[in-house]
Amino acid sequence: MKPKPTGLRVRLPAFVFVTQVIVVALYAAFVTYDEHADARFQTNGTDPMDNALYRDYPAFADIQVMIFLGFGCLLAFFRLYGFGGMVFNFLTATFAIQWAVLAQGCLRFSRDGKIHLGVINLVNAEFACAAVLISCGAVLGRTSPLQLLVMALLEVPVFACTEWAVLTYLRINDAGGSILIHLFACYFGLGVSFALYRPRLNEGHAKATASYQSDILSAMGTLFLWVFWPSFNSALTLKGDDQHRAVLHTFLGLSGSTLAAFALSAALNRNGKITMADVQNVTLAGGVAVGASVDMMISPAGAYVLGMAGCAACMLGYKYLTPFLARRCRIQDQCGIHNLHGLTGLISCAAGICAILTASEETYGPSLYEIFAHMAPTEGDPRLRELQMLIPGLKPGLGRSAREQALYQVAAVFSTIGVSTLGGVLTGFVLKLPQLAPPPDDLCFDDRLFFEVPPDYDLPLRLADDATEGSAA
Repeated sequence: MKPKPTGLRVRLPAFVFVTQVIVVALYAAFVTYDEHADARFQTNGTDPMDNALYRDYPAFADIQVMIFLGFGCLLAFFRLYGFGGMVFNFLTATFAIQWAVLAQGCLRFSRDGKIHLGVINLVNAEFACAAVLISCGAVLGRTSPLQLLVMALLEVPVFACTEWAVLTYLRINDAGGSILIHLFACYFGLGVSFALYRPRLNEGHAKATASYQSDILSAMGTLFLWVFWPSFNSALTLKGDDQHRAVLHTFLGLSGSTLAAFALSAALNRNGKITMADVQNVTLAGGVAVGASVDMMISPAGAYVLGMAGCAACMLGYKYLTPFLARRCRIQDQCGIHNLHGLTGLISCAAGICAILTASEETYGPSLYEIFAHMAPTEGDPRLRELQMLIPGLKPGLGRSAREQALYQVAAVFSTIGVSTLGGVLTGFVLKLPQLAPPPDDLCFDDRLFFEVPPDYDLPLRLADDATEGSAA
């Protein structure tokens, strides 16, 4: 039976038209080029190779692959929701990035009251976009494209304000975004899922399953994310040895989580077989686990151990915690974001705090005060002059001790979780509005409701049903 019209014929175009008019007007009023993109700053003496494009574009390009290909393919694991997983990711990501440029930029206006746009702005906007896409994973298949766009519209400003407040006032170390991306995205998404709770889905849904083809496509998304994750973790670190360490630690962490994932998947399966869901998700835990300490001197062995610890937490979360949250806490986490981004993010934050507490000049040399800039001596401290002779350009810090900095890290973790959860719950209540065309329970995880689909789109389901009937007979 053909599903009833969704009401998107008017609502989706109207939303896109109104928001794009507003966005274009705001870009016209407040966005201009930065000095590396503005022709007025270029002279005959300008060396084109000094342009920031050549420094920032490689990371930007890699993160683009993660956002549009990695996330897109990874979210296409439901057998009848491949279009929705990939295409709604495409739609939401594009909107979130253009909106994040404004939301983040308005908190960092330059003296002329303008947002000076360069590639680095797009990198920061893509981090905000990544948070949105992770959050969307909690409600995958249970929301309309209009709901996802409204979710991005509301989440991006909350993310931007949280990021600005934490970095401006708490002044933390979070190079890989374990606090400001993974924890924020996880608990915002769980807050939305709590508000959008559907009791009937706890009994199972015939369409909330994968097929052979959809699992292969999702595994391709995992491979894209795996390969490019070092760029994600190192994009905003200090150039030089800090960025070098970030790439090394991310690769080692991913390696540790991948090998551990295969071993644990076989060990926890009654038949000793590997589960594709573990390959698609748990293998990535190492990239999250090293995030908070990715640019610190945690040692190669430490990065590897963090990857394995993140894998273990993620695996056990999928097996035991996700069903518990659905049954007892009214939180249906479709993609298990609490396991990959929440539990693993908390492990990463704990490791980052330990790395801060053990940091010393003996280990880092004078560069200690570059990596942990808030520990640098304050203006007027005689020690600052000595350090500036060793590290030209070193700016005055806050003079914090390692213990003080660790306490600020803890404060950032709890405040981020609190703000994101509250923001997610409030956003979820907005998304419950019937005007946003939420899908009915029986048509969740089904492309047919929102797309013109080919005649064989449900072939995997029909074949499975035929096989079930045949075995019953």
